[in-house]
Amino acid sequence: MTAKKDKERIEFVRLVGDEKRIGDTLAGVSRHWQGDKERFLFISPHDDDVVLGAGLFIQLAQRENVPVYILIVTDGSMGYCTPEQKNTISEVRREETYACYTSLGVPRENIIWLGFPDCWLSYYRGRRHSEPNDRTKIEGYVGLQNSFTHWIRKTAPSQCFLPTSNDLHPDHKIVHEEFLISLFHAAGNIWPELGNPAEKVPFVHEMAVYCDFPQPPKVRIQTPSSYLEKKLEAIAAYKSQKQIGSLIEIVRKSGPYEYLRELNFKLYQPALYYDMFEKKHHMPFIR
Repeated sequence: MTAKKDKERIEFVRLVGDEKRIGDTLAGVSRHWQGDKERFLFISPHDDDVVLGAGLFIQLAQRENVPVYILIVTDGSMGYCTPEQKNTISEVRREETYACYTSLGVPRENIIWLGFPDCWLSYYRGRRHSEPNDRTKIEGYVGLQNSFTHWIRKTAPSQCFLPTSNDLHPDHKIVHEEFLISLFHAAGNIWPELGNPAEKVPFVHEMAVYCDFPQPPKVRIQTPSSYLEKKLEAIAAYKSQKQIGSLIEIVRKSGPYEYLRELNFKLYQPALYYDMFEKKHHMPFIR
């Protein structure tokens, strides 16, 4: 009976060095919890990525009354599985996405679509003046850094979550790179037309969607089986995706667990290397 109860509990485990912090709330194990200022932004290269990587975690954020925003980068236009879907798949997947995330408690208005063409993200790196009919333009500019900077400033997240840089899909890799530099744009004074600078750079975590983490994660989330069933039902909203059944089975077999890896930005500090070049005994160079 005890083992069964253990499996049905909510538990957060964070590894900090040799220390193991365990609690039943995220606030209880967080290294930098900000109370009422907490606001989570999940970045989804494709509409179903976040529910696969963090469908349990989103539910627990709702439980702790943390506002959740989902930023969906691409329009889903390359996700068709039959010839009949080719011209309608974007709208179909949009409605499936609303059904998915609202079932997890995310308000419809917190699901944000950037609308970049699916599989075209290499064309939208950086920031540049927009063409007249580009639907992704904001304040006369287009580009991933333009959109990310705008929405980071607008939503003011305390913590951000995005798929690991290890994912094989080029869209995932590009989103990872462009989002990280956009965090620093958003906290600076550059491009003032995109909004007021963020108070500080948000904390960032990676979630695994398809491929493993580049280094081991430090946070584990465990939930009751009812949370897992809710996550599976949310994934199943993507009925247009023929492979969805196999994804559901993979998630089901993994159990009510998810993992996160915290990203720490290591900025250059020349002083760290000074002692490497200082010798106690100087040996003259001999020609």
